[in-house]
Amino acid sequence: MINLESPKKFKPLINQAHQVAEEVLRPNSRKYDLAEHAYPKELDMLAALIDGLNDSGNGGAGATGVRRDESKSEGNRNGTNLSTVLSIIETCWGDVGLTLTMPRQGLGNSAIASVASDEQHERFDGKWAAMAITEPDVGSDASAIKTTAVYDEKTDEYVLNGTKIFVTSGERADLVVVWASLDLSKGRAAIKSFVVERSNPGMKLIRLEHKLGIRASDTAQFVLEDCRVPAADLLGTPEIDAKKSFAGAMQTFDNTRPLVAAMAVGVAKAALDLTREKLAEVGVEVDYDRPAAVQTSAAATLLELESDYEAALLLTMQAAWMADNRRPNSLQASLAKAKAGRTGTDVALRCVELCGSVGYSEGDLLEKWARDAKILDIFEGTQQIQLLIIARQLLKKSSADLK
Repeated sequence: MINLESPKKFKPLINQAHQVAEEVLRPNSRKYDLAEHAYPKELDMLAALIDGLNDSGNGGAGATGVRRDESKSEGNRNGTNLSTVLSIIETCWGDVGLTLTMPRQGLGNSAIASVASDEQHERFDGKWAAMAITEPDVGSDASAIKTTAVYDEKTDEYVLNGTKIFVTSGERADLVVVWASLDLSKGRAAIKSFVVERSNPGMKLIRLEHKLGIRASDTAQFVLEDCRVPAADLLGTPEIDAKKSFAGAMQTFDNTRPLVAAMAVGVAKAALDLTREKLAEVGVEVDYDRPAAVQTSAAATLLELESDYEAALLLTMQAAWMADNRRPNSLQASLAKAKAGRTGTDVALRCVELCGSVGYSEGDLLEKWARDAKILDIFEGTQQIQLLIIARQLLKKSSADLK
């Protein structure tokens, strides 16, 4: 049974992540929000520190993704999945855009951690991986991908053609995990993921996006033109299996959705902490021993937002804990992503409202957090898609039955 408190053994890691957020990330937050597309050099030393912690066995210090432990030990496990989301909450309390642009901590790394073979995992270890799924005509429905991958027997390579948009860390990463179809006529079963070197001449950077939030993180568009990828860089098996193939690709999201949920929880935590402080400055204090109905409207609102935050936090911890304990967590990953994504946006916007002109101005970071939060309700599966996945699982319906 899951314990609803942060494990004691992770407290040093959580405190260290919070210290990094307070002393490195937050002081540079506004700087790189204004200097969009400028590379945050301050993160290089920090990334090296995180690599050292992970190599030493104290994993979970970043968002690099976690391979599921297949050991047969019994009893509850509080492992690296849980420590990872707890540390991400703290770093995103500092700045979510800078967390996303941390070297070697990309969402593509989570994809590799989820489905790569041991040989591939060792070969790609230490490299920064972005993930490319979305296309100009394909957003939430990943099964409708039009990018193709054709096998060339003579060279033992796949030839990729297509366009990918909204690739987080696409320009800066060493690798890009590209989703493509082996056979468009076979539908979702033919979709596979390929690890493409960023230096591959067949993958051309078209542009970097100008965005509402997370401006410290670059978001790229690529065109793949006869992009040749060694067959050894296909993640998973090349066989097209109607029952297993797409499910294997989608397993990536069971790893990445709790990470994005943790990011949203971190932004909500930052907004609540600052709002609580600003309200206290004008004499509005929350009394946790009295009903919300007999307190001021501002205090009652803060209590409501705090309860939403706690719910999002616990769902996120549950999804990560289930992964640590080798339990299927697809439903819980979507529950966490749906709740945290909506909560992060709602909390940030309502905290801006509670703080009035202070929240709306650039004198503090509240308005930035409100802008940053929105993407966390969109990427890795929109709010609407998460609710659809949850409904299918609870009602035991297939994607064909419930659209």
